[in-house]
Amino acid sequence: MAEAVLIDLFSLRGNCIQKSLSFLKDMVVKRTNNNNAPFVYIMCCQTPSCERTDVKDVTPDPIGRLRVLREDCEVVSNPSMAAVLYSVKQKLDAKNLSVIKMIVPPKKRALIKAYVDCLFTALYRFEFEFLLVGCEGTCVQQPVENQNDRDILSREQLWDIQNDIQTYLGSLQNLQGAPTILRSCLIPDRLFLHGFSTRAGGISYIPTLSSLNLFSSSRRRDPTAVVSENLRRLARAAGFNPEAFHLVKVDHASEVWVMGKPEPDSYDGIVTDQKGVTIAAPGADCIPLLFSDPIKRVCGAAHSGWKGTLLGVAMATVNAMVVEFGCSLKDILVVLGPSVGPCCFTLPREEAKKFHAIHPDCVRFYDSPEPYIDIRKATRVLLEHGGILPQNIQDDSVTDRSQNLTLCTSCHPDKFFSNVRDGTNFGTQIGFISIKE
Repeated sequence: MAEAVLIDLFSLRGNCIQKSLSFLKDMVVKRTNNNNAPFVYIMCCQTPSCERTDVKDVTPDPIGRLRVLREDCEVVSNPSMAAVLYSVKQKLDAKNLSVIKMIVPPKKRALIKAYVDCLFTALYRFEFEFLLVGCEGTCVQQPVENQNDRDILSREQLWDIQNDIQTYLGSLQNLQGAPTILRSCLIPDRLFLHGFSTRAGGISYIPTLSSLNLFSSSRRRDPTAVVSENLRRLARAAGFNPEAFHLVKVDHASEVWVMGKPEPDSYDGIVTDQKGVTIAAPGADCIPLLFSDPIKRVCGAAHSGWKGTLLGVAMATVNAMVVEFGCSLKDILVVLGPSVGPCCFTLPREEAKKFHAIHPDCVRFYDSPEPYIDIRKATRVLLEHGGILPQNIQDDSVTDRSQNLTLCTSCHPDKFFSNVRDGTNFGTQIGFISIKE
């Protein structure tokens, strides 16, 4: 497996880098001659000329000298550590590299690790080695296990790191234009703020995650810091507070959290009557469902994949609204957001039989080994059987096609993320709703 090597010279002054060039050249040559480590990046602090105060420092440009150590050695320089590491991450992602050797000064390991924890996910494997660099040009490279690394960052240092990352990410331009939000005509705008996000308007740069990805996991390359910045941009466009935001903790089941009660470890639905709190459900083929009762002023959000559909998460959310807040079935409105259509989603025959039992129209090509499944149709049937009025459900069966928000995520790569289409490193959109003050 190919490996990347990152050498941290960020905190060294020009003279120290200049005097260490010989050792660095030997290190780079050794690393790049090893077939298991062909990619080497040197991280440096590039101080703008207007900020340089040491006018006596007339040494030749050390960063320029570093650039010619070896053709396949790349120098990444910037005044901000967040910018340097994020730039390196983009280069690693372009080469699909996940194994990284970090060579750092001993006192920098804790700080670099804190940055790494924010800007990378568990998909990346980092190993640390120590680099002792003196201003006389003396360098020693030591495995980290031979050192007592007891550096513990203070709360102020951690805050500075988070602020550096947030400031840098916040300075990046939107990709694919401003956030685009789809809204339903069924949910009363005077009472509820709601919408379904699309993939435009964020900073995620990996093609299958670009650009407004709103979910991070250990199996994907988008870190929580980037997802948080994407959420801030969506919140600014939509008009909700990202600090009062709750996304369901997906378990592909049917548990519903009633906000105000103890929060379960996992749940696929939320209901609330609290004002100013935005609740949301993710979807990248699975259905993000939004619920509202304009009479009792209660709202809900649920995530319904094929497993959750069979387990009845939609009606579980409705029942929570009825039991906990006294909602009437005839007043509850339900909107199905963008999700995979029966044109693109298949399941093995044994699973398809369960959808066929809900309604034969939920399955296409029933006799094939992997029939096509309509989870939207199944959701509507289950909601209607549970007592929701047909006219109070908005999905892809609406007569006015301009009001169709339940578009196929797999068929619209320009608008939506899709696990079916994009594979495991896929992005996620959300449906969100809140009660206006």
